[in-house]
Amino acid sequence: MSRVGRALAGLLVAAGAVAGCDGTTDDRPLVVVTTDVLGDVVGELVGDQAEVLVLMPRGADPHSFEVSAQEAARMREADLLVANGLGLEEGLAAHVEAARGDGVPVVEAGAAVDPVEWTTEDDAGTDPHFWTDPQQMLAVVDALSAEIAEQVDGVDPGRLAADTASYRSRVAELDTWMADRFEQVPADRRDLVTNHHVFGYLAERFGFTVIGAVVPSGSTLASPSASDLEELAAAIREAGVRTVFADTAQPDRLVQVLADQAGVDVSVVPLFTESLTEEGGGAETYLQMMRANTEDIVAGLR
Repeated sequence: MSRVGRALAGLLVAAGAVAGCDGTTDDRPLVVVTTDVLGDVVGELVGDQAEVLVLMPRGADPHSFEVSAQEAARMREADLLVANGLGLEEGLAAHVEAARGDGVPVVEAGAAVDPVEWTTEDDAGTDPHFWTDPQQMLAVVDALSAEIAEQVDGVDPGRLAADTASYRSRVAELDTWMADRFEQVPADRRDLVTNHHVFGYLAERFGFTVIGAVVPSGSTLASPSASDLEELAAAIREAGVRTVFADTAQPDRLVQVLADQAGVDVSVVPLFTESLTEEGGGAETYLQMMRANTEDIVAGLR
């Protein structure tokens, strides 16, 4: 080997050694997940048996976040790509389809649920926020576990089944706990107003009525008109709503405008509806998020 050849070989060996020390190489199978809520669930199911890459940053808006070129490339290398579906990841749809076109197995969690529709006088659509109903999430857990078992080589089936059963029991416990807590809200105060249509599944599961949303859509990318705000303000006055709930991932300026326009004493309460928080933020996992929201809804309405 020439001196130049030996030098190049040495550089390659050194580079490989550095990569190993950095921990940048990972021989485990790769599961890429679009949203942090589903990323938390997938992490509970696979543990350390696979590398779980969650694309959505904590505290981001799932309707509008985008990915880097490196993340887009990793989507197309995944052993399994987990997406929410139902139109949630509007800024990511093209990348999901590109990965699918490259032969990456794609599972959309929304395909496992019984969809709920949001409606207004002028429009309607499918609500993608199924995680607000733990019963729907049980179906999602089952679907994700089945896809992981089928598509991700190297995951031990027995351990996956045990971890799935354990997590299912915690989600079922959450459902029972939420039902008990919501019993504290009187029937005549079970009206929900949010900054966009995000609680349709929760309302259907636990007996609430969605009076309306500041943004009359299932997406934060839509915008309300002056007439939309006036119509919702009239509905709030008629129903005697005292609390409006806003997503922590979105500025509450429009919600505050609505509260002022309604002409009544309306409180604005932030909820963790679409994204988890960093450590110490109060909603680090799906289960924590739902418990925190339940307590705040009960306190805001009773």
